[in-house]
Amino acid sequence: MDKIKNKYKSVGRLFVSKNLYNFVLNELLRKTKIKPKQFWSGLEKTLYNLREKNENLIKIRKDLQNSINWWHLRNKGKKFNLNKYKKFLVEIGYLKKKTTNFKIQTKNVDDEIARIPGPQLVVPVSNARYALNAANARWGSLYDALYGTDAIGSEKLDNRYNPVRGGKVIRYCREFLDEIFPLKNGSWKKVNTLKIIANKLVLKIDNKNIKLKNIKQYKGHRSDKKKLKGVLLVNNNLHVELIINPYAFSANNDPIGLSDLVIESAVSTIIDHEDSVAAVDAEDKVLGYRNWLGLMKGDLKVKFEKLGKKYERFLNSDRNYISSNGKNLRLHGRALLLNRNVGHLMKTPAILFSDKSPIPEGILDAFMTSAACLHDLNRKKNSRTGSIYIVKPKMHGPDEVSFADEIFSKVEDVLNLKRNTVKIGIMDEERRTSSNLKECIKRVKKRVVFINTGFLDRTGDEMHTSMEAGPMMKKGDMKNSKWIKAYENNNVKIGLECGFSGKAQIGKGMWAAPDKMQNMLVQKINHPKSGANCAWTPSPTAATLHAMHYHKINVFDVQKKIKNKIKFDLNGLLSIPIIQNPIWNVDDIRNELENNCQGILGYVVRWIDSGVGCSKVPDINNIGLMEDRATLRISSQHISNWLHHNICTTFQVLETLKKMAKIVDDQNKNDSNYEKMSKNFEKSIAFKTACDLIFKGKDQPSGYTEPLLHYNRYLKKN
Repeated sequence: MDKIKNKYKSVGRLFVSKNLYNFVLNELLRKTKIKPKQFWSGLEKTLYNLREKNENLIKIRKDLQNSINWWHLRNKGKKFNLNKYKKFLVEIGYLKKKTTNFKIQTKNVDDEIARIPGPQLVVPVSNARYALNAANARWGSLYDALYGTDAIGSEKLDNRYNPVRGGKVIRYCREFLDEIFPLKNGSWKKVNTLKIIANKLVLKIDNKNIKLKNIKQYKGHRSDKKKLKGVLLVNNNLHVELIINPYAFSANNDPIGLSDLVIESAVSTIIDHEDSVAAVDAEDKVLGYRNWLGLMKGDLKVKFEKLGKKYERFLNSDRNYISSNGKNLRLHGRALLLNRNVGHLMKTPAILFSDKSPIPEGILDAFMTSAACLHDLNRKKNSRTGSIYIVKPKMHGPDEVSFADEIFSKVEDVLNLKRNTVKIGIMDEERRTSSNLKECIKRVKKRVVFINTGFLDRTGDEMHTSMEAGPMMKKGDMKNSKWIKAYENNNVKIGLECGFSGKAQIGKGMWAAPDKMQNMLVQKINHPKSGANCAWTPSPTAATLHAMHYHKINVFDVQKKIKNKIKFDLNGLLSIPIIQNPIWNVDDIRNELENNCQGILGYVVRWIDSGVGCSKVPDINNIGLMEDRATLRISSQHISNWLHHNICTTFQVLETLKKMAKIVDDQNKNDSNYEKMSKNFEKSIAFKTACDLIFKGKDQPSGYTEPLLHYNRYLKKN
């Protein structure tokens, strides 16, 4: 009881962590019309009213999983009968009956979501510098993105300017202009005069006037002391600014003084409280809430040092131009920010019920992040339409989506907001949600703004749901499995069928290799080609490069063409990626285990020891991959499945973990704060956590990694 008194403040029937209480009192609610008493009373009432329902939904998950396990065990050795399987899933309530047609009715949606297809960043809220970088990634230098990555070649870079590589960048950008903003009788490569006369764009090649094929693509310009500084073009609702600075080294010998193309890049950004953060207590939660509050108030700043130089980062201001008709034109200087709350499973000790048990973390997130948005609703710097955007992950089926809707309604009542001010993004990343996606959308048809395929978590859930069906195929082969294609197509099909085009986002997942931009440029164009109007990128640079795809592809035209061509494929979606009679040799199994174990350890050691929830982790071949809890879920569930079906042994896995721990230790040898796992396996909490994720993986709720990660990180912190 003394510990409760020291760390918590009694508020009604709740015990609130003192630092959280003080944050709400002194920062969150200051200069809003919501009084602390109203806030705490509303939160308390909501928590007690929804507590049992939250627990029942989690129990239903467990009951359904037990039923599915039992079905597979009963039918072991028999040929898989999909029709009988579907009938069974309907009988237990896993599959809902067919949903009647409808159109979403969401109102007050910002253009960045409804009408501007483009890249979307995801960034951890706990790192203020990353959050600011992501918010400011609305605009990015194409010259820098090309020069500093392997997009145009993999020559080794150093601090000296490479004129050959610089020439490649300039040619690439001129070719981009020729493709996206073509001229009537010439090429951007030959333009030697660029002026603005009477607010009109004047281009010349050898004194001959040249015009854009589509003169409406010229949007405006900006100048300083009558000197032209920038020319603004637009295509597919995305802007490109030609930076005019003849004195820049990149414009040496350039006849029009073109020194860069600054292009609209991360149109929207998800500020993440979930998979990419390690928030296990009130201290961690307040850090995230404070950063989000700073973004909503517009005053978030961070000072840092890089290569011996000191910097201060803050939010970019809007961009001002003179339009083609001579009027002032203002464009948003930063991405539209969405907030990803946690799902329904986890609880947080930041607040305790009267019986000293922790409260549902997702309900706390909804109240705290929405309250922070009150500051923006007054300023309208983030959402110009007066909306709050919350992405809700890891929901299992329509009833859990309805529960999220109920939480948001409670938030709106307590914060005196109009109904459906809080918009919802549905992460289609669990099997029960993707199987019932149309019904999920229908339950929130007045507030839905987003559906997104999450291949990583969806694969982890597939493995756990079908654990008893048999041994899973190799992890690398999973992308070519039958259910993946059905999953990706169904998401677009249902979104279009429900009226998302021009109203809401249909999203695609992450490019996980931030150093492989050349490959990304080749492959990720398939996302807009599929009819998705946003897709995730791992960095501002990647967003700038991926933005070119949305210039090349008019997503709304694609959506019109494919709307009636894609067929909903439930059979494909429910096909299970198992291998009936695996013929893997010893090397196949060893390589798979080593790859999985190395990825698990590389991520977990940073999570447990340093509280880093998402980072670029070198894989077994030293290729940096973006890792978060979703990738961890796949790897741990995959080994758990192979253990369960005797593809490998416990001893074999443990020895592989010890072998890979030494490799991970070596990969982190330049980190002075790093604690070696191999120094003492028995005492390393990080190594123990990695083992638990595998050996206890089969029994984890839905195969999630959070319970074990949170428990062991809390041990490490304390």
